[in-house]
Amino acid sequence: MPSHSKTLHSPEGLQNLVALVCQQQGWLRKGTSLCAGSSTRRGCQEVPHSLFIYDTVKSSEEKEGSYELVRPVDRVWGTSTPNGSWTGLLGMLQREEVEFALGPFGVTPQRDVVCDFSEPVYSENNAILMVRPTLQSDISGFLKPFTAQVWLLILASVLCMGVVMVWMVLAEDTIFRSYTKGVLGKVAIWVIKAFTQEGSEWLPKGDGGRLLVTTWLLASLVFMSSYSGILTAMITVPRVTIPIDSLADLVAQDDLTWRLEKGSMMFQYFQEAEDEVRRKVFTGMSGTFPDCWAAREAIAKGEFAAICDKTTMKKAMSWDFSSSGQCHLYISRENVYSNAIIAMAFKTNSSYLPKANRIIQLVKESGILSKWVEEQITNTSQCLLPPSSDRRDGIAPLDIEDLAGPYLILAAGLVAALLIFLLEHLASYKRCIN
Repeated sequence: MPSHSKTLHSPEGLQNLVALVCQQQGWLRKGTSLCAGSSTRRGCQEVPHSLFIYDTVKSSEEKEGSYELVRPVDRVWGTSTPNGSWTGLLGMLQREEVEFALGPFGVTPQRDVVCDFSEPVYSENNAILMVRPTLQSDISGFLKPFTAQVWLLILASVLCMGVVMVWMVLAEDTIFRSYTKGVLGKVAIWVIKAFTQEGSEWLPKGDGGRLLVTTWLLASLVFMSSYSGILTAMITVPRVTIPIDSLADLVAQDDLTWRLEKGSMMFQYFQEAEDEVRRKVFTGMSGTFPDCWAAREAIAKGEFAAICDKTTMKKAMSWDFSSSGQCHLYISRENVYSNAIIAMAFKTNSSYLPKANRIIQLVKESGILSKWVEEQITNTSQCLLPPSSDRRDGIAPLDIEDLAGPYLILAAGLVAALLIFLLEHLASYKRCIN
């Protein structure tokens, strides 16, 4: 068995697998401490991966030797350059500076050229991680029971009914040789009162006009009953508006910037994308970040949105809820990239790959891998629910912000009535002078 030090790379994750691989090769020394990442700690550095928190690896006393954990200078996963070389971890594998890199990596045809991938460790989906939407007071909330098209149709119905009723009353006055004084004003007031379910003293005299009255009363009953029912339901069970739930939503808004993980599979994926939406994701990003786990606090504060793997996002949610007791992160419902194969990367023709594959297969089939994941992803059930479920205090009383819209309409009506009153008073004063 070799007793000398071996070189490998693991910036984050799957440390348990490397321990098994190294033990199998016989070059892991007892009590060897493995550290990797970006946040400093006395004596070493640490970054928990989306799957596993980095721990001290223990080996049996019979084993001798050790392995060395190294990092690329640029601290990225690795992307290709125009001259054919690669950066980051994959560049170290290409130059055979290391035996293998844990990653774990998303397997792509481009990456498969510069290294040999192990058996798939698991499959992963990528989505958008952002600050969690919260319930906001909406000044136009009283208009939300109907869409804009429905409101326009209602307005058109009111105008149409008013015009038809005026024509009907004038026509019946001509036929029956009667006279209705102030027909325009009476019809306008009647249409509005009937629509708002109020009684009216005036009614047309003829049967044709009264048939219109019956029709309008039935239509108004449907309108107002539907409106009041939907508005009550919206107030009782409020809905939280989700501004971003897909890539199309992301590039269509300007309120929240987004970033990509530097040197990652997703960075290269969007860089080489040809469709319009994905090209906008790359050209419109505000920058990059080192990794999703390290950026979790900035994302939770709403500084930017990020495209990450779901395992890391759930790990961040677990950390957030465990540390604060609240949910500050939200995962988009639409996947950005689905079923990415995740594996370890070895230098080409590495002698360690066959044994690593056997170990990976063993930990998967025995359920050890699933156990490791479950140990790291806890306290996510509440944060994975829709944001509307965050309201735990039941039915809350309405405040002034909730009713700001109706109050503004009332204020506008009072101002308009005052202006009309002043104009009428001014016109009356001029008539008296003349």
